[in-house]
Amino acid sequence: MWFRWTGTAFEVVIARGDVKLRHLERDPRCSLVIFETVAPFRGIEVRGAATLTLCDVTEIRRSIAARYLGPEAGERFAAERASKPGVLLRLLPVEPRVWDLRRILPR
Repeated sequence: MWFRWTGTAFEVVIARGDVKLRHLERDPRCSLVIFETVAPFRGIEVRGAATLTLCDVTEIRRSIAARYLGPEAGERFAAERASKPGVLLRLLPVEPRVWDLRRILPR
């Protein structure tokens, strides 16, 4: 899942009708794990209650897509999905679990 960090929360756009939304509407507890798959294998796990917001997610989608694809491709990605409504998931990192294996991995 693509995400963005706002400085205070992790944000993810989920398409309306996605099964994840049904689960989160029933029980908002969730976790987000972000990690590197190459050395130094840093990561973060955040658990908490997600806040779901029905809103126009166009700009949020554009911002997130640009982070992964670059500005031009991110713009195209968001434009292609403009007719597909989404829901904003926000997750606050209350007690994150963070790891960084730089100090213990051989160089």
